[in-house]
Amino acid sequence: MRTFPILLLTFMWLALTPSKPVRVVFFGDSITQAGVKPGGYITRIGDMLKKQNLSNEYELVGAGIGGNKIYDLFLRMDEDVLAKQPTVTFVYVGVNDVWHKRTYGTGTDPDKFVKFYDAVIKKLQAAGSKVILCTPAVIGEKTDFSNDQDGDLQHYSTLIRELAARHNLPLCDLRKAFLAYNLKNNPTNAEKGILTTDRVHLNDTGNQLVADEMYKLMVSAK
Repeated sequence: MRTFPILLLTFMWLALTPSKPVRVVFFGDSITQAGVKPGGYITRIGDMLKKQNLSNEYELVGAGIGGNKIYDLFLRMDEDVLAKQPTVTFVYVGVNDVWHKRTYGTGTDPDKFVKFYDAVIKKLQAAGSKVILCTPAVIGEKTDFSNDQDGDLQHYSTLIRELAARHNLPLCDLRKAFLAYNLKNNPTNAEKGILTTDRVHLNDTGNQLVADEMYKLMVSAK
């Protein structure tokens, strides 16, 4: 007879105990580093949560460092991501792995890119985080595939899509989304100024597009 009151009190206590917010870490390069600034895509996701009265249910954490490639993410993930015990982690990297081949003579070879990326995924999953992969969007916004590094960027995006399929992970295909937007909104085939400020980094419209694409996956991954 005493069991029922105890159970009732337990259920009441659980009901009154506030649930921990979903901690979402955005792991990437300078695009993500800028994402926490006013108008950045992470800040915009926060604004979208406020409009839906969901701010208390999520904690958004930016973990972007300019110039990072996939192996930089692997080397710093213990301190910058795993220590924060994320519920969900967006991995948004790849531009510098391609871009720096041309600009600095560095970059990441495709086989090494896949190995490091695979290791990042496995380590995040082992720590209990859900993982969402993102393809790199653009290095130049021309829609006729005449941007200098379109071929490499498409290749690396395909590698990320394959990793997502292999690990059965959600994919935020920004490469596809940016191309679709530019096909509709870039009639002069401009190389920048539609979604980016400099062919790579996001302007206001680009930040909102990334926020929209990530928001859908974030709330479904809760």
